[in-house]
Amino acid sequence: MAGFGKTASDFEDLLPAMAEKLGGEGLIRELCNGFRLLMDKEKEVITVESLKRNAAMLGLQDLRDDELESMVREGDLDGDGVLNEMEFCVLMFRLSPGLMEESQLLLEEILEDELRTAGF
Repeated sequence: MAGFGKTASDFEDLLPAMAEKLGGEGLIRELCNGFRLLMDKEKEVITVESLKRNAAMLGLQDLRDDELESMVREGDLDGDGVLNEMEFCVLMFRLSPGLMEESQLLLEEILEDELRTAGF
């Protein structure tokens, strides 16, 4: 995300390492955990307000309100002004070009695990 400087680069550097260490399923589980930490507990979505309240957990405490609003807008695929869990995960992948390149491999790994679990 242009304009967010070092913090966006930190995501780019950390997510591929997490994917390598945790595997596809583990990475998705961790992203879901991150979503739950940042979400508005009553609405069960990430709002600009919940992101602002929890920004320090991501090292984003120095971002202005308009920058936090821009982050939510960038990830808001359905235009409702908030991030649901899927939109958050998609945004995290989009912030990491390395993961975008590896996403096909991660998807294949998840599908293979699901098929194995189902007995195929």
